[in-house]
Amino acid sequence: MATLASSSSLLHSTSSFNSSHTPSISPRITLKFSSLSSSLSISQSFLAYSVNSRKLSRNCFSVIVQASSAGEKKKKVLIVNTNSGGHAVIGFYFAKELLGSGHDATVLTVGDESSDKMKKTPFNRFSEITGAGGKTVWGNPADVGKILEGEVFDAVLDNNGKDLDTVRPVADWAKSSGVKQFLFISSAGIYKPTDEPPHVEGDAVKADAGHVGVEKYISEIFGSWASFRPQYMIGSGNNKDCEEWFFDRIVRGRPVLIPGSGMQLTNISHVRDLSSMLTLAVQNPAAASGHIFNCVSDRAVTLDGMARLCAKAAGSSVEIVHYDPKAVGVDAKKAFPFRNMHFYAEPRAANEILGWSATTNLPEDLKERFDEYVKIGRDKKEMKFELDDKILEALKVPVAA
Repeated sequence: MATLASSSSLLHSTSSFNSSHTPSISPRITLKFSSLSSSLSISQSFLAYSVNSRKLSRNCFSVIVQASSAGEKKKKVLIVNTNSGGHAVIGFYFAKELLGSGHDATVLTVGDESSDKMKKTPFNRFSEITGAGGKTVWGNPADVGKILEGEVFDAVLDNNGKDLDTVRPVADWAKSSGVKQFLFISSAGIYKPTDEPPHVEGDAVKADAGHVGVEKYISEIFGSWASFRPQYMIGSGNNKDCEEWFFDRIVRGRPVLIPGSGMQLTNISHVRDLSSMLTLAVQNPAAASGHIFNCVSDRAVTLDGMARLCAKAAGSSVEIVHYDPKAVGVDAKKAFPFRNMHFYAEPRAANEILGWSATTNLPEDLKERFDEYVKIGRDKKEMKFELDDKILEALKVPVAA
């Protein structure tokens, strides 16, 4: 049974599935509704996970309706994309999701197209965007008006700035040029530590965090705005180590060193979930307007659990060694890729307001990531683990030769 919400591009379909009798699914499925003059299109990112995942076992799935219905406008979206850090991959996936859903996407990346940074992922895969009909340009976001002179956009996503000084020129240009919707990639890291995890939208934030100032500013100048707070993410094209940190040690038979008890909870999402959430906000701006969204998956994982899942994906065993950073004289931020504390959020607003649901399935997603890890030859790359060795020496644990 399917119901099409009025004045909305979101359609929910609830069906019963038997994993042993799941039909073959093509890269894109289109259902025609002649009476409504619309079509339903399931993009690849929603089909890129195993049919045996726990998501299908819940007997429901969410899909994005392609912007081809008579009452639905094709949107033209500008993505201002960072050229460093783990967030660059968000803009890459978002652009592809938009294009796959029938919209236009232009990506403005910070810097110069000829720079060495552009030789790395996800930038060296931008042909996937242009090949799907998207546009890619480079430059200083403060000069966005000159770079994209004469262009008109329905929505802008700033996936670059971490403070108001950086975002203000883009926001002011968007306002003056008639952009109807402004979206911002913030961070779940702005939440204050809580005795009642997980973090939910509305929890106290650090007043001096740069992202907070941006959220306040865009809420004051735009009638339609939304902010998205991601945590850790995985996905093909990411240029910031997450799962790779674990793989590097597991494939070389080295212990995985985890600060504290290893029972700290965190949230690791596949970037396809972030892009689908953003796309739903573009397609349903009235619902998204004025809201903060935790841009995360719906399930936490322990730090020890992440190590074991990575080992399983690699078809290997893992030795986990716990340590007290202060006792061994190291900075945990430099020795380990995640925070040494409970740090995870829950996507309540996206579930309730956008009708969004997560597809992240770490056991399956990590298998895909390990296959790519091996494909690029990182498992054979010579590496040094000097900080690990320092910790092991302090713990009097023998260091592998």
